[in-house]
Amino acid sequence: MEASQYHLPVLLQEVIDNLQIRPDGTYVDATFGGGGHSRAILSQLGPNGRLLVFDQDEDAYRNRIEDERVTFVQHNFRHLQRFLKLYKATEADGILADLGVSSYQFDTAERGFSTRFEGNMDMRMDTRSPLTASQVLQTYSEKALHLLFQEYGEVTNARTLAKTIVTQRKTHPLRTISEFKSLIQPIVKGNPQKYLAQVFQALRIVVNDELGALKELLQQSAQVLKPGGRLAVITFHSLEDRLVKNFMKTGQFEIQDSSYDFTTAPPPKTFQLITKKPITAGDAELKQNTRARSAKLRVAEKI
Repeated sequence: MEASQYHLPVLLQEVIDNLQIRPDGTYVDATFGGGGHSRAILSQLGPNGRLLVFDQDEDAYRNRIEDERVTFVQHNFRHLQRFLKLYKATEADGILADLGVSSYQFDTAERGFSTRFEGNMDMRMDTRSPLTASQVLQTYSEKALHLLFQEYGEVTNARTLAKTIVTQRKTHPLRTISEFKSLIQPIVKGNPQKYLAQVFQALRIVVNDELGALKELLQQSAQVLKPGGRLAVITFHSLEDRLVKNFMKTGQFEIQDSSYDFTTAPPPKTFQLITKKPITAGDAELKQNTRARSAKLRVAEKI
């Protein structure tokens, strides 16, 4: 399959410009997907450059680049440090993470990521993982469901949604997208498309532990980047963006309150911000790829 069919890389030129790629450097694409960003990075590398790419998705692995400078790691990027050590690439010049679900994943009905198709309620990025969206819906407590829809989907009636699922699942199957949509249809509020997108986002985040994996990636990037090395992260919703922004700014995931404790020294700064505000897609890209509209690129340099 052609990479262009698989996934249009967002903010491609902006990523390449901000990574400031050295021809003999070592780079990491933590989210290979269709390989669009990877191919662009590779085109800037000389014969001694290296590119390590991570993707736990079997479809992405089948789409891998055959090049002796490229090492494909078929694992979640939360294992960044371990595999860079394994492949003797412990000092990176640049790391990129594009946190969006690939177009191919969205458009493959049986993966269960999209509300537009019929398929199983799956949503696993790594099909080797045991937890599916269907299992979350069938087994999580009402309180846990309420919290996940509220926190990860910002669903307006998260409590009602959780109660409905727990009440109805005793007699109704929740294996497929159509079964789930049918079950919650009476309580959908506002724009049905937006509502379902928020609900699906919340389930996907939980199934793949996306925020936990992102925190691990950010912490490990501070360990493996060389001084002067750059970290570029593209986010697609506010939960991710907040974590990235805070970490790049302070080295922590939560902003501390203003009542400063003078007995404790603040943690030393790890990164210098390159982008004071996030970079977003221009009109030309938005015309070509509507999925770029919520993309935000933040870049920081290791001190």
